[in-house]
Amino acid sequence: MLTRTQILVKGTVQGVGFRPFIYSLAQKQSLKGQVFNNSSGVLIDVEGEEHTIKQFVSEIKLQSPPLSIIESVERNDLKTPAFYQDFRIVESESKGEKFVPISADIATCEDCLREMFDEDNRRYRYPFINCTNCGPRFTIIESVPYDRRQTTMRDFAMCEVCRAEYENPLDRRFHAEPICCQNCGPQLFLSKQSAATGEFCTNSSDAVSQAKRLLANGSILAIKGLGGFHLVCDALNRDAVENLRSRKHRHDKPFALMANSLQTIEKYCFVETAEKELLLSKERPIVLLERKSDAQIPSAVAPKAKTLGLMLPYTPLHYLLLENLASPLVMTSGNVSDEPICYEDRDAGERLKTIADYYLHHNRRIHIRTDDSVVRATTNGKQKTENGKRIKSEIRNPKSEIIVRRSRGFAPAPLKTSFKCQRQILACGAELKNTFCLTKDDSAFLSHHIGDLENLETLRSFTTGIEHFKRLFNLEPEIIAYDLHPEYLSTKYALSSDAEKIGVQHHHAHIASCLADNCAEGEVIGVAMDGLGFGSDGKLWGGEFFVADFKTAERVAHLDYIPLAGGARAIREPWRVTAVYLQKTFGDKFLDLDLPFVQNLNQSEWKTLQSMISSGTNCPQTSSMGRLFDALASLLGLRNKVKYEGQAAIELENIIETDSDESYEFELNDGIIKTENVIYDAVADLLEGRSASTVSAKFHLAVANLIATVARQLRSERNLNRVALSGGVFQNMFLLEKACGLLRADGFEVLTHNRVPTNDGGISLGQAAIANAQIKSGRI
Repeated sequence: MLTRTQILVKGTVQGVGFRPFIYSLAQKQSLKGQVFNNSSGVLIDVEGEEHTIKQFVSEIKLQSPPLSIIESVERNDLKTPAFYQDFRIVESESKGEKFVPISADIATCEDCLREMFDEDNRRYRYPFINCTNCGPRFTIIESVPYDRRQTTMRDFAMCEVCRAEYENPLDRRFHAEPICCQNCGPQLFLSKQSAATGEFCTNSSDAVSQAKRLLANGSILAIKGLGGFHLVCDALNRDAVENLRSRKHRHDKPFALMANSLQTIEKYCFVETAEKELLLSKERPIVLLERKSDAQIPSAVAPKAKTLGLMLPYTPLHYLLLENLASPLVMTSGNVSDEPICYEDRDAGERLKTIADYYLHHNRRIHIRTDDSVVRATTNGKQKTENGKRIKSEIRNPKSEIIVRRSRGFAPAPLKTSFKCQRQILACGAELKNTFCLTKDDSAFLSHHIGDLENLETLRSFTTGIEHFKRLFNLEPEIIAYDLHPEYLSTKYALSSDAEKIGVQHHHAHIASCLADNCAEGEVIGVAMDGLGFGSDGKLWGGEFFVADFKTAERVAHLDYIPLAGGARAIREPWRVTAVYLQKTFGDKFLDLDLPFVQNLNQSEWKTLQSMISSGTNCPQTSSMGRLFDALASLLGLRNKVKYEGQAAIELENIIETDSDESYEFELNDGIIKTENVIYDAVADLLEGRSASTVSAKFHLAVANLIATVARQLRSERNLNRVALSGGVFQNMFLLEKACGLLRADGFEVLTHNRVPTNDGGISLGQAAIANAQIKSGRI
């Protein structure tokens, strides 16, 4: 008996070869009907024998394309037969409610690479080769359903040969929307000083070969990629790297590198199995790797860093540029420091003209800028070695990755949550490392990395990004969640909205983000440690312990307050915090200490600070653990002024070279964590001639022991056995591993971040979770 049924498949099923897969499956099982994209997913209208249709539905779930993510398969039997004569892919349907997850941009697949380097293939050395299994997605999509006319590829009319491939159900490019070739697709240009005008080389092959010669001769190129421009130079050319630093105004922050193979990367870094998997993954993120001591990389690439950020090529153009290149290229964001990445030709021509000597660009429009993602691997207890030294990780992370920056390759894939949102929410995130988050039902759409909201251009990227996500996923938020800090631009944006608003304390959002990241619910012992966040008492928090869930966060312990002398300037000049801690510990007698820090202290500036502290002028109170890390770094002579966020703390971690269990000890007094013992003992060690490495290790272990001590106390008092760790301080792998090791050895279940960053890049997810809990509880 003939059965007709409609099957709606929801999830990430557009732009990933799903319709061709359905076509082939239907052909194999001799089913008749049609398949098309609609505003909810992929709809299949099929006729056949009931047992065959059941098998068909089963195989949809079991054999779906590798890039697809099926969330649901809904079957609806129809009484009226259509008497289809064959099975075909038909025009997409755009009516109805739009809510279709969009695929992220996918690294070039092996099939396309083989074709690109095959002299007999018609796409030989074509830098925009792609197919159903790879290529641009998120960065070219303007609206859904995902069809060529809804992408920036609509600017290019398919030639007859490409059209034939596109319409051939047996071809790998069947309904591959970005399909193109030399004759009908985007073209590459090499130009001097402007990305919009002045092309002097329009042949793709010539442009690549000339660009390689320019790089070999020390030039800096602005190269247009998937989500924006990179600034590129030869990583082994010290003069070129230093020149790039000077022009970009990026004085110390490490540059990312791109190499042509794992073998090249292994010349400079240790690469474990988990790290290889990340480097080779379809997302192709920047992976932070342990640098080999004999790596012949100029120090200007990553000053004072123990790690290098490396990635493998992810576009055809990258493969062509790096072909036969035995050394890596610097591949850093195409911007001036603190600005968002350039993605439009004319904008790049204006903003990068004082940095780049030449532009290697193309005429495929980028619709949404998307920076590279950054990840690092956990070693799952495996040991790394260097010069006989063994370092063991105590983190147990089944996915073997920690996301530092979630962007290209990951966004805008939805995050499934353990909770279901009753109303649509927009969470605006924090000021630094900003992301925003939109929710619907049990899906959280965390944005790509926006950056630091400290200028108009980044704010514009933030606001246009929100509008783009709302349009893509047909979302119109009823609730807006925001950080309590009144000066954050994300907060001001939220407060200007007519929607209902929920203010969320920064560190509660951190803990909620960790819970949501782990699809966990219920109360936990929450440890939030970072640079700073606006507290509910108007002070700047950052070294906090909570008993928290999505609804509430009871602050049960925190680092003792100190005045942040000079406000934001103290963040840029850690010596100010060090002097305050020394004064707090030793009084005015600290000026008599025989320490390099004291000897080099500008007495006049210190007197000015003392006067400011006495009068309370521009000296907000802070409990920040991040600032305490900075203070130790300055005390040890590592860094009195920082040039990028977290620099002092990173350098403090980098000098650790001991496996000693020696530790300083914080004093916990009625929920207040006193620092005097730690500062006193660190100074005593320095006066006795102990190394900065030893002092740093003992300090890190003191923080780890503090976390374990407070957790044990709260377990006894509150009968809680789960600990959630969140905040930028936990990007410190030494501290994270030691804290996790101590907690797990004591029987605690430990939650850390995996799907979203532990830094402020994950804040928006936590804000959304808290806002949803407030709605459910009837508070709004």
